[in-house]
Amino acid sequence: MIRTRFAPSPTGHLHVGNVRSAFFAWLFARSQQGKFIIRIEDTDQERSKPEYTDLLLNDMEWLGLDWDEGPRVGGDYGPYLQTERGDTYAIYTQKLLESGHAFKCYCSAEELTAERELAEAESRPPHYSGRCRSLTEEQQKALEAEGREPVIRFKVYEEDTLLKDMIKGDIVFPKGMVGDFVIVRANGIPVYNYAVVIDDLTMKITHVLRADEHLSNTVRQQMIYKALNEPEPRFGHMALVLGEDRQKLSKRHGATSIEEFRRLGYLPEALCNALVLLGWSSPTAEEIMPISTMIEQFDINRVSASPSVFDFKRLNWISKHYIADTDLDRIVDLCIPYLLEKSYDLSDKTYLKSIIAVIRGNCEHLSQVTDYVDYFFTEDYTVDTEIKELLATEEAQQVVASFKKALEAETRVIDKDVYKDLTTIVKEETGLGGKKLFMPIRGALTGKAHGPEMFLVLPILGKDRAVKRLSLLG
Repeated sequence: MIRTRFAPSPTGHLHVGNVRSAFFAWLFARSQQGKFIIRIEDTDQERSKPEYTDLLLNDMEWLGLDWDEGPRVGGDYGPYLQTERGDTYAIYTQKLLESGHAFKCYCSAEELTAERELAEAESRPPHYSGRCRSLTEEQQKALEAEGREPVIRFKVYEEDTLLKDMIKGDIVFPKGMVGDFVIVRANGIPVYNYAVVIDDLTMKITHVLRADEHLSNTVRQQMIYKALNEPEPRFGHMALVLGEDRQKLSKRHGATSIEEFRRLGYLPEALCNALVLLGWSSPTAEEIMPISTMIEQFDINRVSASPSVFDFKRLNWISKHYIADTDLDRIVDLCIPYLLEKSYDLSDKTYLKSIIAVIRGNCEHLSQVTDYVDYFFTEDYTVDTEIKELLATEEAQQVVASFKKALEAETRVIDKDVYKDLTTIVKEETGLGGKKLFMPIRGALTGKAHGPEMFLVLPILGKDRAVKRLSLLG
């Protein structure tokens, strides 16, 4: 059975780049009826915080990326926090020491620095010299008597290493690329490249999908698998996610953490839809698709080896589609927190629902709801500068006065056809059409240059309130 994993470090918020890797691993597992595991790599004791673990798990749950094993759900191959797996690492460390594939290194920081500086001065790779590779037991005891605490280093293979990457194809790491590297620190805590191998091995991970910034780590991990005489998982390294300037995506490009997208009011399914298009394409060329379709169509062979640009415009286009198509009651509930921040009276749920129904199509994310509703809740609404200038013109005042007169005389229930009749009257009276006709009406009733169609807005405002607003100008 295929088993994939997501192994984040709880040192900050979950960002687009690492959640894209998680999402592709999740899709691969789900498309192959496999298992998706979450493991928390929390051995960085200074930066790892339990609250970050909770946040990233909450974000994964919000996105709908459920996991079969890991924190909150358990499983047969736990614990799923690295800080709780010390006994497991110790067992494999002892195996490597006994087989001669690892050794204790007593070199001080000063000695290692001097080695590195000498190598650089002689134009040699700054690799560890191997001075502790063959220490006798007596020599080790003597060094320990000096108070030196050893790290454990892995004895690298002096041969080329081949990686058959699922995304990038065959990659050869030449011998001499890395020197004997540390696998266990002096305090007994394993380093990333060692812990990740033991974790993946003991959790029976079959496929590892991750960003290609991990590519240089892979040669070390492959060597450890070989030394343990264990099969390595299939690796697939995805190109980085870039900003629109084709630099690595970061905060300077805008919102990048899942928490920020949640706060802005993006729907999780919209964000997932945008994420899946970062390096993968549907065989049917669809851009808007539900999760079920993504799972059905996902093929690792369609994942691009080239970097992907996170296009906020495309995200917003996708997001508008989901906001417009999603169950209205759900959208109303999600909008309420943003509206409460403005202290609007939301006691009339029918009225609120009618408002959200007409304005949601204008929102790229739900925090924008407050940009389009103030004129429904208060007479002290914001008037765009553009509208203030427009309504000061003689032509606009003629339009407003004509529309007010026609609306006052209208006895039918306002709908699309009635609104069309009213504007036709204004056009005939003023001789104006297009933007010169419709913009003054919108501006006088809403204060906005843009928004929902006025034949939808006017029935919600009601005839009496609309006439009152028009009277202030006409």
